Amino acid sequence: MSNRAALTAVLTAFFVGLLASLALRPAPNRVDSDSVGPLDEVRWRLPVAFGTNLPALGDNALYVGERIEAISGGLFRVEIFEPGKLVPAFSIVDAVREKKVPAGYTWLGYDQGKLPVSVLFGAVPFGPAPWEYTAWWYEGGGRELAEEIYASLGLHPILCGLIGPETAGWFRAPLRSPDDFAGLKIRFAGLGGKAVQRLGASVTILPGGEIFQALERGAIDATEFSLPVVDSQLGFDRVAPYNYFPGWHQPFTAFHLVVGEEAWGDLNKTKQAILETACTAGVTRNLARAEALQAPILRGYEEKGVTTEILSEEILAALSRESDAVLAEEAEKDSDFARVLASQQAFQREYARWKNIAYPRPR
Repeated sequence: MSNRAALTAVLTAFFVGLLASLALRPAPNRVDSDSVGPLDEVRWRLPVAFGTNLPALGDNALYVGERIEAISGGLFRVEIFEPGKLVPAFSIVDAVREKKVPAGYTWLGYDQGKLPVSVLFGAVPFGPAPWEYTAWWYEGGGRELAEEIYASLGLHPILCGLIGPETAGWFRAPLRSPDDFAGLKIRFAGLGGKAVQRLGASVTILPGGEIFQALERGAIDATEFSLPVVDSQLGFDRVAPYNYFPGWHQPFTAFHLVVGEEAWGDLNKTKQAILETACTAGVTRNLARAEALQAPILRGYEEKGVTTEILSEEILAALSRESDAVLAEEAEKDSDFARVLASQQAFQREYARWKNIAYPRPR
């Protein structure tokens, strides 16, 4: 063999080996199957239950969306759709179940009629404080219960937002005794609605965007909805001069990102972690923002002619009694409701050992 032929053979062997090694090399942005999976782009349509123009109640979904995109470096993005633009505000969980959308941001209690236990994950009358609820969710078994219950529906819930007490409601006339609920036409959601119904109120449920007109034209006499900063933006203080506290029916209000089981399974571990991290940030930021915004609104009520009142002990005692009866009735009818309620109440009793001695009372 000539020197030239020998050189050709050596070079041929070298390039064949090089090509073979390149063929065996993993493709860019891919990892072993035992790791987190490919970092391909994900785009989701995300309906929300509350307008993103509403402070704390609605704008948290925007914050979470921004965190998802930032943490993922733009590989994971959610396009947020305002209430009713993609699916009705009260039908988000159904839309996810039916695979119309991969996920939705909502208050789980809107499904109380179809899934009674859902409301316990959203708000409980005379229930835990916001931080107490997060302790139960993250450390007291709440998350595991929710994931188990919703898995049977093909859903994966992630705690994604949290605010403190709502107002006890806006009323066109003052409340002086429990008897004043009799015949009252009121917009009310969740278990609190069942409690005031037991006192004789006529309860209806309306989306936030429809409440003002109903109050203005007298279709309803009163309403509860959200925080003072939200209620004022919706104009309730212009048509109902009596605003009552405390928010007995929702000491906390929790929001969840509900993800379809198939959509959740399609995400690699990295993107699942991104969702969970963004939502956990959303919980912390949401509560902080909600707490910071209320005092300036209350300060301006006097100029608007709004009377801020505290419910009497007589009224609160009646509401507490009826709330206990509602919780007992719902637990009797539904085993999931019973075990979630038992878990929450057991955690509250244990937590009280710390809560009752650790925090100074207001002076």
